[in-house]
Amino acid sequence: MTKTLYVGNLPWSTTEEDLERELSQFAAIKSCRIITDRETGRSRGFGFVEVDDEDAERLIEALSGYTLAGRQLVVNEARPRQGRP
Repeated sequence: MTKTLYVGNLPWSTTEEDLERELSQFAAIKSCRIITDRETGRSRGFGFVEVDDEDAERLIEALSGYTLAGRQLVVNEARPRQGRP
């Protein structure tokens, strides 16, 4: 089984490849995506990564407060997406 983790407070210049490379130091990353603005295509400063269940807690502990390009990351288990009205 896998868990999806939210990774927030990312530097605007971070690419999916950068994020995957940085996080793979701590756990095997199954998938990685950075959310972008629909109109501008610019990063919205957060993304999601999928990891094995057994790696999730270790990754959260290791990366909460971890500094990436001068910004402290916020990492926690992703909540289910709520529908839009």
